[in-house]
Amino acid sequence: MWWHRPLLAALALTAALSLAGCGIQPLYGTTAGGSRLGAVMAGVEVTPIPGRVGQRLRNELIFGTALAGCEGFLHCTVEPAHSNYKLDIVIKESLISELVQITGNAQAQVYELNATFKLITHDGRVVLEGTATSRAAYERFQAIFSNVRARLDAENRAASTVAESIKVRVAAYLSQSA
Repeated sequence: MWWHRPLLAALALTAALSLAGCGIQPLYGTTAGGSRLGAVMAGVEVTPIPGRVGQRLRNELIFGTALAGCEGFLHCTVEPAHSNYKLDIVIKESLISELVQITGNAQAQVYELNATFKLITHDGRVVLEGTATSRAAYERFQAIFSNVRARLDAENRAASTVAESIKVRVAAYLSQSA
């Protein structure tokens, strides 16, 4: 039918106009105060976290916040802002054995990483706090090196997932308040 096209065009135009003022904005655009979110995120100081997984998590966060809003690694021109925030993180690691045989050997394990974080202002106020959890399963083998490598990979995957979760939550907060 010939009248479908104009009707569909009118509906699409109406939908576009109604959504234009709904308040949705890109996360890595400008903050409520007008600053670039990437610059504000680059100024968040991530405090040291003990242990290998803690260091991996911290590195992921530093890399993720320093390059927040960049369009590419080589084309990043974000200048770090003055550090107005400090991110404190406490982690808890655990292993869960699965597929346990009668002999007591586990054929698989799940590495779990729980992180509790606090975003603190320069004057000591906690403005955001939360938890992030990740689980990474891995298979166990007869070879010791294979088990060690599989666990390291699981730890790295969990640290990356937790870092991404924390980074997005901090970015969401800072985009509304900074």
